[in-house]
Amino acid sequence: MGTPEIAVPCLQFLAESKHEVVGVFTQPDRPKGRGHHTIPTAVKQAAMAYDIPVYQPLSLRKGQDAQDAMEILHKLEPDLIVVMAYGQILPKAVLDLPKYHCINMHASLLPAYRGAAPIQWAIMNGETKTGITAMQMAEGLDTGDMLLKREIPIGSEETASELHDKLAELAAQTLAETLERLEKGTLKGEPQDDAQSSYASRITKEMSELDFSRPAEELHNLIRAITGFTWLDGKRLKIYSSRVVSGVNGEAGTIVDSQQFVVACGDGNGLCLIEIQPEGKKRMLAEAFLCGKKLQKGKLLG
Repeated sequence: MGTPEIAVPCLQFLAESKHEVVGVFTQPDRPKGRGHHTIPTAVKQAAMAYDIPVYQPLSLRKGQDAQDAMEILHKLEPDLIVVMAYGQILPKAVLDLPKYHCINMHASLLPAYRGAAPIQWAIMNGETKTGITAMQMAEGLDTGDMLLKREIPIGSEETASELHDKLAELAAQTLAETLERLEKGTLKGEPQDDAQSSYASRITKEMSELDFSRPAEELHNLIRAITGFTWLDGKRLKIYSSRVVSGVNGEAGTIVDSQQFVVACGDGNGLCLIEIQPEGKKRMLAEAFLCGKKLQKGKLLG
């Protein structure tokens, strides 16, 4: 059970292993992009490449869809359900169905960053490490017993997209080890300490707006995690990459270096905007933008 790209390596590992994948559950196809064309989920596309039956119920918890899904699951008789970024909360009836229960591959070192956006929040909060936790699913949100953890560092300039790809591969490796231990009978669950837990809520567009009264490092981390935006001459300016410049003089939010596009932040440091997208234009390097637009030192953004 999975939906986005991060879950694909786990499915590929299972499909190419000695295990039999009897079915794939993924979210319904939804319109995307400017043309609003209906596009199959990444997991569905991968499953179709392996000729694995795909099921896309709107809900597993209520309505006729949920009843139909339960009938399908009973017919499939899975020994184990592997879940990664499925996007639906599984009811107890599904959790209790397989012989070996349901194992979730979560993209954080639980109990930290339970929830929908663990990769982005880890980067936004300036974490230096993260990983994959294989856990036995319970009825709460990412609250089940931890079965196996594998850790990787987060680079100081690493973006959410780059970390996502590394964690997708790590998830497949961790799943392989988890199933090997499960078969040997050496897999043991460790309860999570709720007192140490944190929640990674869904990302909203509003969170990307840059408040230059904050420290430069915080804004740099936010850009790495979810990209950022500000306002220049009343038009939206999107920022894809940046770097911190130590020790600048200027009011927070003002341009202190018009040649390098450095903006003063609230901690006395600056943020150099490297890759940007002006409203109505293509993504570009800031230096290319500055060739066609003169910026005044002291100009206020936002």
